[in-house]
Amino acid sequence: MGGTILVLSGPSGCGKSSLVNEVLKVEKDIYFSISTTTREPRSGEQNGREYFFISKEEFEKDIGEGMFLEWAQVHGNYYGTSLKPVLHALEEGKLVIFDIDVQGHEIVRRKFDDITTSVFITTPTSGELKNRLIKRATDSMETINKRIENSRIEMQRIDEYDFVLINDDFEKALESFKAVVKAARLKLDTKSKELFIKSWYNTN
Repeated sequence: MGGTILVLSGPSGCGKSSLVNEVLKVEKDIYFSISTTTREPRSGEQNGREYFFISKEEFEKDIGEGMFLEWAQVHGNYYGTSLKPVLHALEEGKLVIFDIDVQGHEIVRRKFDDITTSVFITTPTSGELKNRLIKRATDSMETINKRIENSRIEMQRIDEYDFVLINDDFEKALESFKAVVKAARLKLDTKSKELFIKSWYNTN
């Protein structure tokens, strides 16, 4: 049996990172997908932790070979989600977790639908989301208002997800998230199901 995929989406400030960090402390065989970039590492950044840092030539070669789930060029540097570590983790039977937006979820579904589980994480209300972003004090009010507007657009697509998790009480949300992780591990691709059914019938 190969690995499976869990896609997380939801507005910035809903608690996705906090939930993932808690699960990574107790769950084994998880690969949390990080982006690949051609920009230079900043002070304190490590290759394979914040980003995978590669050359522009290598990035463009991988683009040509279709080895990116998605990619973009920003301020002269490439950023993208490389399929190389994802496929490697799946071959090792790991659960691959993506923290991506609704467009990214759509792309993952097109490529890996039969092994993908998804959950949309959000706050109880848009007002609560705004309060959390203000308390976080990392963005200007202009940026916060843009985030709120984007979240309202994304909320229109929550019916595309397998689960919706409302992060009102963190401990309760964490227990629910752990249950989603367990459910995601149980998903079988079509080939694995066919092989299991065949072996089930052929074993005395």
